[in-house]
Amino acid sequence: MSALAALKNPIEHITEQQYWEQYYNDSEIHSEWNNGCLEEKTVSDFITYLVYKWFQKTLDQYLTVNPIAEFTGLEMGFRLQLANKVTIRKPDLGIVLNHNPVKLLPTDRSYNGIFDICIEALSDSSSAEVKRDTIVKKAEYADAGVQEYYILYGLNFQMEFYRLNKGLYIPIERIDGDIIQSTVLPGFQFRISDLHKRPSFETMMDDPVYQAFILPDYRQEKIARKYAEQRAQKAEQLVEAETKRADRAEQQILIAAQQVEKAEQLAKTEAQRVEQVEAEIARLKALLAETK
Repeated sequence: MSALAALKNPIEHITEQQYWEQYYNDSEIHSEWNNGCLEEKTVSDFITYLVYKWFQKTLDQYLTVNPIAEFTGLEMGFRLQLANKVTIRKPDLGIVLNHNPVKLLPTDRSYNGIFDICIEALSDSSSAEVKRDTIVKKAEYADAGVQEYYILYGLNFQMEFYRLNKGLYIPIERIDGDIIQSTVLPGFQFRISDLHKRPSFETMMDDPVYQAFILPDYRQEKIARKYAEQRAQKAEQLVEAETKRADRAEQQILIAAQQVEKAEQLAKTEAQRVEQVEAEIARLKALLAETK
């Protein structure tokens, strides 16, 4: 039976083994397995996809700077052995910490442990799908011990972020009414409003909420470049000030030289005048001597 036929006839029981062998990797219909029944994973609307994409990129930046975990893609499932049933779920993002007792191996096609964080991009095509993410999976993930559960959505009213507390999910406290901080991923935080605004990394790297893990090397390089530019500008200003001082000194020397030249000219003129006076006196003395 095809996955599509099984979805159209949910009364027919599908064993877990059948699911793993026939339906888990089915490219026609993406499905999960809930205690014997297939459940189709439907596509979210475009705005929810954009929210999911921005979140994934932000998470990837965090894990690049803080390589303490790995995260899976859309179609990697994991098995939940619950008190009253068994399910196989494929979270849109599943995060596995490096110290999780079950390692996520490069050759894994499904995860054999329990994800530390599950993220679902909500599909609102039907009330049943909304209920599956917001109620059914929430209960299953809490039961299985998933430490944090995030529900992403293009609109605010179904956007939820939970932390496990004594076996139950409680809403993560929103710092300043907007910031979500993970306890599973130390230092990972984001604004709920930014899930809708989706600022660029170039903007985020100077934002106190993100600057610890968004392009930190580029930010440090930018700071160093700015500091170098400031130093170069200061040096240029010092050179300019020194040049002006030298110009002023040269101007003062020129003025002094002109004053010396003028003084010398005055002295020369005065000497000529003295010489003329002395000559006149000598003439007068000679004339006086003749009259005697």
